[in-house]
Amino acid sequence: MFYTRGVEDVFAGTCDFAQLVKLFGDYGQHDEGRYSPPRIMEVISKIRDGRPDLDHICTSHVERQNLTMRMCMRRFTRLTNAFSKKLENLKAACALHFAHYNFCRVHSSLRVTPAMAAGLTTEVWPLIALLA
Repeated sequence: MFYTRGVEDVFAGTCDFAQLVKLFGDYGQHDEGRYSPPRIMEVISKIRDGRPDLDHICTSHVERQNLTMRMCMRRFTRLTNAFSKKLENLKAACALHFAHYNFCRVHSSLRVTPAMAAGLTTEVWPLIALLA
C-alpha cells in the first residue's frame, strides 16, 4: 500500500502491478503461544497499475524470497537476538546476502546463478571476487 505511488512514479505505467489483500479470521485475537497467523478468510485482488493477468496475481515469489532471507540471514529469523543494532549494518548484511545469492550461488532450478540467467555475467563468481 505504501509503495503504490512509488511504483507509479518510477515505472510510469510501463509495468503491470497488482496486490493481494488477505483478510484473516479472528483478527486481533491472539492465542497465547501461537506464532502462526489465523486462517485466511478472503483474498481480494487489486489492480494498481497496468494490465496484469488476473490468473497470475500471487504472493508466492515474494514469500519465497522472504523465506530465503529468513533462512540465510540470522538477523531476520523470528524470535532471535541476532539483530543489527545499526541500520547501516543491516543494509550491509542484506547487500552481501543478495550479491552472494545472485552472483555466487548456483540455483538448482536455473542450473546457473540468477546473474548468469539475466545475462549480467558469464561465470559463477568465487567468493573472493565478490569481496574484492
